[in-house]
Amino acid sequence: MARRLPPMNTLRAFEAAARHLSFTEAAEELHITQAAVSHQMRTLEEALGVRLFRRLNRAIRLTEEGQQFVTEVRKALAHLATAMDKLAAPDAGGPLTVSVLPSFASKWLVPRLGRFRARHPEIEVRISPSIQLTDFQRDDVDLVVRYGQGRYEGLHSVRLMTEDIFPVCSPALLSGPDALLRPADLRHHTLLHDDGYVDWAMWLLVAGVEDVSPTQGPYFTDSALVIQAAVEGQGVALARGALAGDDLAAGRLVKPFDIAIPADYAYYVVCPQATAEHPKIAAFRNWLLDEAGVTTED
Repeated sequence: MARRLPPMNTLRAFEAAARHLSFTEAAEELHITQAAVSHQMRTLEEALGVRLFRRLNRAIRLTEEGQQFVTEVRKALAHLATAMDKLAAPDAGGPLTVSVLPSFASKWLVPRLGRFRARHPEIEVRISPSIQLTDFQRDDVDLVVRYGQGRYEGLHSVRLMTEDIFPVCSPALLSGPDALLRPADLRHHTLLHDDGYVDWAMWLLVAGVEDVSPTQGPYFTDSALVIQAAVEGQGVALARGALAGDDLAAGRLVKPFDIAIPADYAYYVVCPQATAEHPKIAAFRNWLLDEAGVTTED
């Protein structure tokens, strides 16, 4: 006679509680109440006949049995998720949802997207700008482009492009009484900051500039905004090559100095292993690589 298994929601609640070591945080993740998680854990312990948690005054800890059980539960959930991914792979007629950083979408992807539609008119693409990490098991997303170090455990990841960092400005700043002709001239200009990605202090050190404050000037949390501020002549921005390339080619921006430093991060195309070779996902990934001028061997 087959043994009756615990309900799936109970196992998910156990895994979340074991990961957070908190019934409250598990409840927040699962969008249920803390009391519901606590009740599910008591029910699970009674069904198994063992204690999974040691309940302290303000914390919980896994028992030895709980530690052994959570390892097996995680394996089982991972196998189930893989099986579901294979069954729920994007069908040929549905849209392909791509999550990208807003700055990358506006400054690099969208201007090129017409070429993908011309190559694959049969694939409907839905672009979802987001700075949040994607949970492929929960979110309705097929493929993401992210800026990082390429450590995406359990996922299929291909490096799309690396880039350099260098100053850019409006051509108007190259003339006039405070013309930007050499790095030391930056003391007469406003520095524009790409908050969280680009550090003026490092570039000024490499350029040998000592009398310019690396922190003066406005900060922008979206990389596209700092580029646009530079286009409008509001100051000098440290640009990432992929995002400034089209504005440089069109003459809206110029590079006043030939001094660049390599970025710590790169762009990666990421999707679940189970769906990596689905025709629509592979087609979009290969097109991205073609646009970036790289191959899958890179």
